[in-house]
Amino acid sequence: MTEKTTVQNREELATTPARDLALDCVEAGVDAAHPRQVVRASVSLDGDRLTVEDATYDLSEYEDVLIVGGGKATGTVAAVLADVLCDRLTGGAIVTTDPVSIPGVETFEGGHPVPNEEGVAGARRVLELADAAGEETLLLAVITGGGSALMTAPAEGVGLADVRAVTDAMLDAGMEIHDINAVRKHVSAIKGGNLARRAAPASVPTLVFSDVVGNDLSVIASGPTVPDDATYADAVDALDRHGVDAPAAVRSHLEAGVASEIPETPDVSHPAFERVDTHVLADGMTALVAARDVADAAGYRTLTLSSRLRGEAREAAKVHAGVAEECHATGTPVEPPVVVLSGGELTVTVRGEGSGGPSTEFALASALELDEAGTTVAAVDTDGIDGHADAAGGLVDADTVSDAGEARAALDASDAGTYLREHAGAVMTGATGTNVNDLRVVVLDSE
Repeated sequence: MTEKTTVQNREELATTPARDLALDCVEAGVDAAHPRQVVRASVSLDGDRLTVEDATYDLSEYEDVLIVGGGKATGTVAAVLADVLCDRLTGGAIVTTDPVSIPGVETFEGGHPVPNEEGVAGARRVLELADAAGEETLLLAVITGGGSALMTAPAEGVGLADVRAVTDAMLDAGMEIHDINAVRKHVSAIKGGNLARRAAPASVPTLVFSDVVGNDLSVIASGPTVPDDATYADAVDALDRHGVDAPAAVRSHLEAGVASEIPETPDVSHPAFERVDTHVLADGMTALVAARDVADAAGYRTLTLSSRLRGEAREAAKVHAGVAEECHATGTPVEPPVVVLSGGELTVTVRGEGSGGPSTEFALASALELDEAGTTVAAVDTDGIDGHADAAGGLVDADTVSDAGEARAALDASDAGTYLREHAGAVMTGATGTNVNDLRVVVLDSE
């Protein structure tokens, strides 16, 4: 579990003041969204009174206080939460990519973005605890980005291999997270409100770190504790629109749902949600505000484009390049020196044998647009792992690409990460312990 976010190869990358500032912004943004900061600011215990934001729970009313959940940041969130609860915590089970040791809480190391057997075992253990919960149980659900893949409990008749296959196919097709999760929720026994349904009548405070544009609670980790307004028909439509050839077991299960042969996921009318409270403790804007503060302190103007950008990474790179060019040429919308910031979730349609990765692809596509000095671009995934790549993202300027043909070939092969590692442009952080989606920093120096 990382104590402070650090770019491991910073000495290699920080060769100019602009690069140094971009890395400062990245580190500050990721750090601000770390559970050690966020949970301590949002959760407290005073005697028997547990406070989560504006909600209070009297622990004297509960026989059991459990932590359950899944996601890339769930381990670090759960560890800080356990420190707050101390001996009031009686057990739990979590699934994460970064295992932690919490007395009494079982930790499972799941697979991401493709689920594994241990993640399935962890999800099933979470469901067992939910099934055993009663009115005198406080089930603290920690839900963070990546939970959709990590906390996998295939529906009856669907195997893990089927889930893996359809997940790979959806990722390769460049499907947006809403469509991906519509499918995952409907081939799962835990997603789409099913964890809340299984836990009823327990009290279920849900602590969320959002990696979803707009903080749609039904999409974050596929919404295990919130109502689901997606349907089996939506899942089938998503596969058809993107031309995804799903395994027969997945297709058969979804079509059975469309035909009302199996129950839909619980919607807002279901009584299971009467004792569920949801708290979004951190999201993409958390990171953007911290990065902006660093740029302000360095004497730069700032422009935050949005925390909700989405679409193909290489196309988004062109948009950011156009904004940068306009700032340099006319001072519109902001005159340099300025730091332009954005967040959200970009996607990559994998076209070759590379590992994909929207932040590395965004960085390399940006580098191809930079003809003159004065613009530096950093793009990272705040969890420290960009798609399938081992880098968090990339840092580029006008000197990064010396051979445009080679760089374009890397993009065509969806292998931007390899190119950036070979050209001193890959940002390496390792697992950060948080996950609030992408963070992009564009530093524009004055002429």
